[in-house]
Amino acid sequence: MRVSLLKLSSKIVSFIATFLIVVSLMSKLYAQGFESIFQQGLNYELALNEKAALLKYIEAQKLQPLNLEVLYKCSDLCGRIGNREKKIELRNDYFASSMSYAKIAIKQYPTSDVSNIAMAIVLGHVALTKSPKEKVSIVIEIKKYAEKAIRYNPVNAIAWHVLGKWYYEVSNLNFFEKMALKIMYSDLPNASFDDAIKYFEKAKSIDRDFMLNYFELAKSYLKNNQKSKAKIVLSELIKLQYKTEDDILIKKEADKLLKTLD
Repeated sequence: MRVSLLKLSSKIVSFIATFLIVVSLMSKLYAQGFESIFQQGLNYELALNEKAALLKYIEAQKLQPLNLEVLYKCSDLCGRIGNREKKIELRNDYFASSMSYAKIAIKQYPTSDVSNIAMAIVLGHVALTKSPKEKVSIVIEIKKYAEKAIRYNPVNAIAWHVLGKWYYEVSNLNFFEKMALKIMYSDLPNASFDDAIKYFEKAKSIDRDFMLNYFELAKSYLKNNQKSKAKIVLSELIKLQYKTEDDILIKKEADKLLKTLD
């Protein structure tokens, strides 16, 4: 009887050892599969094929549902692709997907600059689809998330850019829109194009290849009656390499704008 028990115990130990080896191998293959798919997404982005990249990131997110980097990629690309979409229904679907990924990210990583800036960006996209009254509350939320991102990571160029864009858009509001903001939020800070320039310049000092930031900075200089500085920034932009699909259109618009300033 004792011999039988020893044999049974030996079989159990052998089974557990085999099971652990299989689990270890599967985990490695699983991780390699995620990394391979995620890298394919990065490669598509480099090739300026954002829809193909998004499909890969969605595939990767299914393997690692709470991976912050892939959640950000999915949210960001859904927003950018949706922003270029001419069909309103399809655009709104992309924005809804972008929001869902950002919500997962902010819930799982509330003190991450990445999750907070993801939320700020998607709120900026969503604001475009709302009525003037609805936009007011969203505008405040955008600023809140951008400032949180900066608090958690002071060298997040996108967060500084979003804050610059916030000051630019608020400065560009008409009298009645500004009054509505003031009524709803009495502690709303004064906004000027000088503020927008300050934050765009901060973003530029962190990321010298952020084409959209150059374009918004040039527009801010023009709004601030600083034509010569706007021309310098636009000339710098023209020399930059494409990093996103949006950059193709941005460079075309920048080139047109620069020609009107000559």
